[in-house]
Amino acid sequence: MTEVNKVLVVGGGIGGLCAAIALRRQGVAVDLVELKSDWTVYGVGIIQQSNVVREMARLGVLDRYLGAAYAFEDVGIYDLQGNPLARIPGQRLAGPQYPANVGISRLALHQVLSSTAIELGAQVRLGLSVESFEQDADGVDVTFTDASTGRYALLVGADGVYSKIRGMLFGDTYRPRFTGQAVWRYNFARDPSIDHLASYMGPGGNAGLVPLSDNLMYLFSTSHEPENPWYEQAQLADLMRDRIANVGGLVGTLREQITDSTKVVYKPMEVVFVDEPWFKGRVLLIGDAAHATTPHLGQGAGMAIEDALVLSMELAGEGSLQAKLERFMARRFERCKFISEKSVLAGDREMARDQTFDRIGLTKQMLKLTAEPI
Repeated sequence: MTEVNKVLVVGGGIGGLCAAIALRRQGVAVDLVELKSDWTVYGVGIIQQSNVVREMARLGVLDRYLGAAYAFEDVGIYDLQGNPLARIPGQRLAGPQYPANVGISRLALHQVLSSTAIELGAQVRLGLSVESFEQDADGVDVTFTDASTGRYALLVGADGVYSKIRGMLFGDTYRPRFTGQAVWRYNFARDPSIDHLASYMGPGGNAGLVPLSDNLMYLFSTSHEPENPWYEQAQLADLMRDRIANVGGLVGTLREQITDSTKVVYKPMEVVFVDEPWFKGRVLLIGDAAHATTPHLGQGAGMAIEDALVLSMELAGEGSLQAKLERFMARRFERCKFISEKSVLAGDREMARDQTFDRIGLTKQMLKLTAEPI
């Protein structure tokens, strides 16, 4: 058995923090470096579907943020005027005492994950990244951007879609690609009817409403944005209203309340998938660094969380580090590839306005797959 007793995690987002927590619970020493000096989070909220709820319970953090989140059971699919098309029941994969799904603000989730990692003894340094590293048979020697150094049994690159570690491992082989779409998000006071994830879809547009707490929800919409334009912030409220002009029902009522451009979160969709083992020697990629995808199936962060749990399990197992990382890849590659490819497919069919595409069927297929053990 090869003991992995000290790990460097590069990136303090959801995947990196979950990896730090999982490894500390195994007794592994963890250093975590995050490029941002101000450890803020981007975006408004996040959907944690049944498989993610299961893994967060296993990670031992779910109980710490359920009180700040919104628990719900079902997904509702509606046409653009708010008429119901389907209701997809959730599964309580974490056990009967936990909900099937959870909506939570990214800030609330970050506060729980970061505080938990630090309480468990992860050594966190902000405003720092990796300048270079050199591997040998027994470890990785790392030089940081402040000229400090460290030696580790494993380096985990959890540094996102623009991963510096991915570039160090693979050069320019894998570069983020703009899909042609962007996502728009805006917070509202929660309407009492939004006690589930509500998705509105049709050939003329799409939107969704996600409960985040008893008094908060967010509205999202995806749009075709050819050539990846850059917009002035002052334009964003007008543009978001325009993008959901064909959506009625509650979304239509809310549309005219989108007035503050500073509160619109606009993000072009960029994807990358490392189509070979995500490690070389003692350096491994997880999360968006290895498989960034679109939000169409709501599983991007979920796959990063699963990566973190599986990595900690395999590192605690028998055999050489090479064998452990190969087992990690066997458990993660096809699952993440399915989510990546099908999420992009859903976006492509939206842009093509393909009325024959079975989005509901794909959602059910995804839920069946992700319910399977990791």
